[in-house]
Amino acid sequence: MTTSPLLWLTMIGPAALMALAAAPITAPARLAGLARAAALTSLGTAAVAALLVALNGPAATPALPGIGILFDPLTAVMFLLVSFVGTIVVHYSRNYMAGDPGHARFTRLLSGTLASVLLLILSGNMAMFLAAWVATSLGLGSLLVFYSDRPAAILAARKKFIASRIGDLCLAVAIGLVWEVTGTLDFAGATAAFTAIAASGATPTALGLAAILIAIAALLKSAQFPLHGWLTEVMETPTPVSALLHAGIINAGGFLALRFAGLLQLSTPSLDLLLIVGGFTALFASVVMLTQNAIKVALAWSTIAQMGFMLLQCGLGAWPAALLHIVAHSLYKAHAFLSSGSVVDIARASWSPSPGGAPHPARLALAVAGVIAAVGVVGSLSGLELAREPGLFALGAILLMGLAHYIAQSIDTRPTGFVIARTVAAAIGVAAAWFALQSGMAGLMAGAFPLGADRSDPVALAAIIAVVGGFAALTIGQASFITAKPGGSTPEWAKAFYVHAHNGLYVNAIANRLVLRLWPTGLAKR
Repeated sequence: MTTSPLLWLTMIGPAALMALAAAPITAPARLAGLARAAALTSLGTAAVAALLVALNGPAATPALPGIGILFDPLTAVMFLLVSFVGTIVVHYSRNYMAGDPGHARFTRLLSGTLASVLLLILSGNMAMFLAAWVATSLGLGSLLVFYSDRPAAILAARKKFIASRIGDLCLAVAIGLVWEVTGTLDFAGATAAFTAIAASGATPTALGLAAILIAIAALLKSAQFPLHGWLTEVMETPTPVSALLHAGIINAGGFLALRFAGLLQLSTPSLDLLLIVGGFTALFASVVMLTQNAIKVALAWSTIAQMGFMLLQCGLGAWPAALLHIVAHSLYKAHAFLSSGSVVDIARASWSPSPGGAPHPARLALAVAGVIAAVGVVGSLSGLELAREPGLFALGAILLMGLAHYIAQSIDTRPTGFVIARTVAAAIGVAAAWFALQSGMAGLMAGAFPLGADRSDPVALAAIIAVVGGFAALTIGQASFITAKPGGSTPEWAKAFYVHAHNGLYVNAIANRLVLRLWPTGLAKR
């Protein structure tokens, strides 16, 4: 790894955004224009730095007390991603907030929060990482209560505050334990120490505890069960905040796990924690999402499920796949939130009833079996081994189950050979694209993550079978009892299930009562 003072140039964009957060500028249009210019600067430096890393390999800035930049392939991908999404959000918010009395204040808060996320990604030192981690959380908390007279916003912000402070404490203690064992706070030095410890086969107890604390911090940051409810209640904030939160800030938990992959790899219990909690949350949130009738709430539950799925990938040791998931989810979710209003109008204008109605569960089961078979065949042809990398096959099967309804419709009423052949070809093509993207990301991240990380131990295999089976049942049941709204000829038990699922099995209601008891507020009781 080389040392390059030029990397300090990547700080220009975040520094400018941070300066705007404290600037005494009162003209909203001028402040918004400067914020857009700073975001574009960050995007430009991100592209140039990523190109340099691709040509010359990872680099770091000269060491300074508590400050430093590590620009490796992981930093390049995440910095470019967040700069791109942040630039779009800042540009969108300029018109979205026009005329709002708090436009200037909103721009300052948005600029400071975006700068904190960018500094978090650039951090080459754990002290700087922790400071940016806390600053990101505090900035987001201020944005969540931008309209301070809305009770739901205050309650959501307070639940997030409690979860975030627990996560901050876990991260701070973990960093202290890493420093005690390795004697360094620089990520490059600590990663080298993790590699040496892994080669020795004897993991110090302190590092095992640090890995578990890192896993807990990642789960809390990613709004995982049971402290997930705040993410579904942040709709009182302006839409640009939702886009930045769901497409950027929420990924901080995944980025934490990826940055400390070498440490997590030393502790099987920490990986099991990510695997079990992430897998359960993905299934739980997916079921709840299918019962929601508000588009932004459904998108929020989708984010919880996707973050669970991403942490499941981390628990399986599929680090490049987790990073690929972060990139894909960020781009999709930013677009989904920023266009949510127009999507509703388009859906209403273009809706037409399906001539065959909902696919029969038997046809869906056949479609699910076809998807799993396609993943197995294409994955094997791609050179991957099911026995050695079962996680990649399982992840591909889960991702591609979204095609099951598409395939089931092709064999629904009045099927034709052309339609069936076309849908089967599409399924195979999507499977091929998944494995190609996975291979591409693995090649791009070569050397950035621990080698031989993919798990095939009994715990991992049991979790894989449970999660794949759960998503298969979810896909088949979606056409029958999961989306069976009260009324009609639906069985009573399915109607009851729908109501309970729609309310998230009341986990969030319990959390609300506890928070209001610990932190009462007159506004929240109105």
